[in-house]
Amino acid sequence: YAMLLSLIFLIVLVAAIVGFVFRHEIKTSFESNLELALKDYNVTADRHSEAVDTIQRTLHCCGVQNYSDWERTEYFSQRGIPRSCCKNQNDCSEEDLKDPNKAKLKVFVHGCFFLVTSTMESKMSVVAGISFGVACFQLVGIILSCCLSRYITNNQYEMV
Repeated sequence: YAMLLSLIFLIVLVAAIVGFVFRHEIKTSFESNLELALKDYNVTADRHSEAVDTIQRTLHCCGVQNYSDWERTEYFSQRGIPRSCCKNQNDCSEEDLKDPNKAKLKVFVHGCFFLVTSTMESKMSVVAGISFGVACFQLVGIILSCCLSRYITNNQYEMV
C-alpha cells in the first residue's frame, strides 16, 4: 500500500513540476491555437468555432488580443465579426458587425487571450492548494502504512 501511495505521490509531483516549468509553452500554444481557430472560424458550427463562441460569450471578450483580430479573417469579409462578440444580442446587426468603427461600440473590445490566461493563473493557487493538501494526506498515508507494516512484522516474530 505504501508503494502504491508513493507511486501516486511521485506522479502528482512530476505533473506539478512539469506544469510549472512548461506554463509559458502552454500559454504560447493556447495563443497560437486560438489564432488558428479564428482563422478557420466558419458558420458550419465545428467544435473549434463553438469553442471560440463559448469563450467569447462566457468571458465577454472578442478576438485574441482585441476585436480587430477578426478583420484579418475570411469570416469577417463575408459576415463581419461573429455575434458571440456582441454585448447585446438584440442590438447587433450584421451591418454593424461588418463595419469595424460601428462594431467597436457594439462588441466586447478586449481580447480573449489575456482573459483566459489571467483566469487560469488566478485559479492556479486553488489548484496548487488542493494538490498540496492531497499530497500531505498521501504522505501521512505512506508513513502510517509503513508503521503498520513494521508493527505487523514485529508482532509475527513475537508470536513464534
